[in-house]
Amino acid sequence: MNKVRMIFCFSLLYCFSVSVRADSWPSWRGDILGSGQVAESDLPIKWGAGKNVKWRIDLPEAGNSTPVIFEGKVFVTQPLTADKTRNLMCFSQADGSLLWQKGIVYAKEERTHRSNVFCSASPAVSENFAVVSHGSAGVVAYDHEGAELWKRDFGAIDHVWGNSTSPVIYQDVVIHYHGPAENAVLYGLNKKTGETLWKWDEPVWNPGKRTDGFGDRNEKGVIGSFSTPIVVETAERVELIMSFPQEMKAFDPVTGEVLWTCEGLNPLVYTSPVYADGIVVAMGGYYGNSIGVKAGGSGDVTDSHRLWQEVRHNGGIGTGVAKDGKLYYQNSGGIVFCDDMKTGKTLWKDRLPGAGKSWGSLIIAGDHVYTLSQAGDSVVFEASPDEFKVIAQSDLGEHTNSSIVAADGQLFIRTHEALWCIGK
Repeated sequence: MNKVRMIFCFSLLYCFSVSVRADSWPSWRGDILGSGQVAESDLPIKWGAGKNVKWRIDLPEAGNSTPVIFEGKVFVTQPLTADKTRNLMCFSQADGSLLWQKGIVYAKEERTHRSNVFCSASPAVSENFAVVSHGSAGVVAYDHEGAELWKRDFGAIDHVWGNSTSPVIYQDVVIHYHGPAENAVLYGLNKKTGETLWKWDEPVWNPGKRTDGFGDRNEKGVIGSFSTPIVVETAERVELIMSFPQEMKAFDPVTGEVLWTCEGLNPLVYTSPVYADGIVVAMGGYYGNSIGVKAGGSGDVTDSHRLWQEVRHNGGIGTGVAKDGKLYYQNSGGIVFCDDMKTGKTLWKDRLPGAGKSWGSLIIAGDHVYTLSQAGDSVVFEASPDEFKVIAQSDLGEHTNSSIVAADGQLFIRTHEALWCIGK
């Protein structure tokens, strides 16, 4: 192996290993792979009022974003409707005290779903750097003391259901999806300056190409992606993969070059792709299409790399987790599934106990899969391809559209009322 190749490989190993530190959860799904994988297994499995609650801090108003954790700090985005600001709040992981809060004013009208309040995107954090997407209000980067590093205004995002895609940090590139909208753009930004390194203009999608069983009957229906891209390392290269309306695409994260495209999704996508063992699974929302694709290739890989397609499938709003070639996920109605990633076959499905309905994504620690419902109750179940087995059930009694995250042996949950730290 030549010296340049060796340095490149060590750089990749460093990049991917740093992202899964047990004492941090630096982005929406924990790492740039978007895996939802927790690098520790000795986490609380049951909690509630007076049980395993380390601290609880009131938040000023409702919000849907998921917190991120880095070096003893918890970062949360927060709208304040009275003063028309969109904020990044930084709390102490030790006791929940507010360290700083910075926001930007956005007084213009912006459409969104009544349940999707502003600031639904999570921040992405690295060493002395935090970047957040505030939708139409733009993208802002701060250091860990709250000093603004740079700010970009990409114009308004106009979608009837708002937006929620979180930024991703890969090396010195910030990946930002400015959508969903008719003028949606995927950007690669210079991490140090915010300048545009590359961009990909999303096309106006043609509903006539639909493969979800509806044909052209619903051409004027809702179209758009709320997916957050993931970064995967294949045997040959690093790929930035994102689910768009009707297709999944892979890019070079440094240059923005389109590497491959696979068709088969429907026009509305909520979940992020899930990658394991060389296979990427993407799901459409509200009984949309699901596809399983072998990563790699070039150009249109629909015929060569698409392993399976399920039309009008089970996917919901939250993203699932993978273990041993199996994908565990739930729909928004509270049904949990286990699918084989190679074939798309559903091995089992069952109803979660409790309220069940959820917008949240799953995380996995060892053999334990964690869920969070809109009513604030959680189910921990076993990651087993044979049967659905509940390990524990908990209830916070507060409404939430967020997801559980884990760092340093603790769980963090954002509800509409508060930020919780759960610890043994």
